[in-house]
Amino acid sequence: MIRSNALKTWFLTGLLVLMPLAITLWVLSLIIGTMDQSLALLPAAWQPVRLFGLSIPGLGAILTLIFILLVGMLAHNFIGQRLVSWWEALLRHIPVVGPIYSSVKQVSDTLLSSSGNAFRKALLVQYPRQGSWTIAFLTGRPGGDVQNHLQGDYVSVYVPTTPNPTSGFFLMMPRAETIELDMSVDTALKYIVSMGVVSPADLAGQETATHAAAQAAGADAGDGGQDSFKASGRGQ
Repeated sequence: MIRSNALKTWFLTGLLVLMPLAITLWVLSLIIGTMDQSLALLPAAWQPVRLFGLSIPGLGAILTLIFILLVGMLAHNFIGQRLVSWWEALLRHIPVVGPIYSSVKQVSDTLLSSSGNAFRKALLVQYPRQGSWTIAFLTGRPGGDVQNHLQGDYVSVYVPTTPNPTSGFFLMMPRAETIELDMSVDTALKYIVSMGVVSPADLAGQETATHAAAQAAGADAGDGGQDSFKASGRGQ
């Protein structure tokens, strides 16, 4: 007779195996479903239901990706850059739309640019009260009229929430009240997403093990190739 402890262990093990897969599939389904909404922009005669007689999941996502690539290709040349500049200048002169567009563009340029560095360093700060510590990311220094009202050396930091680091709080605090961590931004983000369950040491160990396994696989492949070469040489 199977004991209840064994059933509980099996259930938790299966849950740990399937939960990451289920969440990954759910996120992918949400993204693809959102991108599929782009099909609504097509004329009624071009809708897949009219053309093929059925709905094709993922077709809108493919068309969206193709459209993004085409826009990037066109905007990458001289004429495309002039058109983008003209379009942005037009949007900036529209009331309400202009300030929103300018702010969103500045943030997206910082986050998505290949030369950008949105999160520069991982920091340890006291938040939301003294004696309570959390991880924050250095984003820069206060600018504009703000720095005129701050006495001393201040830094701008972003304190993410967990397990969703895309939301958080923007703070300006004295540099002396922050502690720079010997930790990469990626490792700090993984630590936050795991809600502290997976420590940075474990993350570093996983990365080292993965790197060692890749090197070992490459070495085995090289040794296998040399053995085959030697065997073929002996065969001759």
